[in-house]
Amino acid sequence: MKKINILYWIFTGLFAVLILTTAIPELQNGANWAKIMVQLGYPKYLNPFLGIAKILGVIALLVPGFPRIKEWAYAGFAFDLIGATYSGMESGPLQPQMLFILVWFIPLVVSYIYYHKKISFVKTA
Repeated sequence: MKKINILYWIFTGLFAVLILTTAIPELQNGANWAKIMVQLGYPKYLNPFLGIAKILGVIALLVPGFPRIKEWAYAGFAFDLIGATYSGMESGPLQPQMLFILVWFIPLVVSYIYYHKKISFVKTA
């Protein structure tokens, strides 16, 4: 159980930090982020909404308990990453740096797997 907990918190913490590195600038809606959204074909006002949603999702992942809310947070982050990847690929010529977002799926998936291992261990104990 200790190994499962440690791996869960490492990958969840890593994912939370990665998401917060985009959530905070989105919340501030600076010129660079607004420019990116316009290039992708989205309105600038979407940035603060995404920033708030990401911060709430990170809180949901980090606060103990609330399994249904955690499931929704994991689903929301998966949709966000899939949407960001697709938007980047469809907005113009494929640029290799856009594929970096695929790396973010690793801590998300590993956190999700160890979250379920953690709760299934608690249910059987």
